[in-house]
Amino acid sequence: MPTDDKATKSERDAAAKAVLDNMARLKAMRLAREAASPPAPAKKKATAKSGKTSSGKTSSGKTSSSKSAEKAQALAAWLADQRSGGRRT
Repeated sequence: MPTDDKATKSERDAAAKAVLDNMARLKAMRLAREAASPPAPAKKKATAKSGKTSSGKTSSGKTSSSKSAEKAQALAAWLADQRSGGRRT
């Protein structure tokens, strides 16, 4: 191995070590920050704010599952339109 190859390899190894050391330092900082201030507990959803009644229907009268079905149909239509337009999705 010529000396240029050894120098290049040692530079590459030093750069890789610097990146790994920096990643370890940042991870330690993140873990310390998370340990110092744990995340707030999740808020409970109020039924009045979401517009849902106890029967699972929204104030517009549609159930949550029908709303997701409409979204799925809209997505399927959009994907079909993209395919017919020549796009690969």
